[in-house]
Amino acid sequence: MIALLQRVSRAEVVVAGEAVGSIGRGILAMVCAERGDDPDTADRLLERLLGYRIFPDAAGKMNLSVQDVGGGLLLVPQFTLAADTSGGMRPSFSSALAAEPARELFDYLVMRARLRHRLVSAGQFGAHMQVSLTNEGPVTFWLRAMSVEDLSSTATR
Repeated sequence: MIALLQRVSRAEVVVAGEAVGSIGRGILAMVCAERGDDPDTADRLLERLLGYRIFPDAAGKMNLSVQDVGGGLLLVPQFTLAADTSGGMRPSFSSALAAEPARELFDYLVMRARLRHRLVSAGQFGAHMQVSLTNEGPVTFWLRAMSVEDLSSTATR
């Protein structure tokens, strides 16, 4: 799974003119499931999202996680993160997980996040969304949580 995470002072997702998710200070994470991803991959991604130290401590160093600062987590499905842009003028999405399994995995990620963190909000899978945010810093990171199969093949190299 891929996540593009941004440290924000606020973020909101609107669908058909209605706010479906919003947070104050925290992390906006655009999330994409790729072929081979499963619930274990989603759990690894969530662990990284909740524990990634991108908030400043008293000395101003990025040393605190969203959990440490009591911030919000806004999860937004975005399959375009799986785009292959290496050639041509149109991206290919062949590495993205098919729609229904991706929806199930996104729903699983949101459910698990709500069990582990008190301030979780989410966009709507498959909807045309308007996402607004104020990136704090700016601070933006691209994270990937690999499937068990990918991890084992990497370990044998």
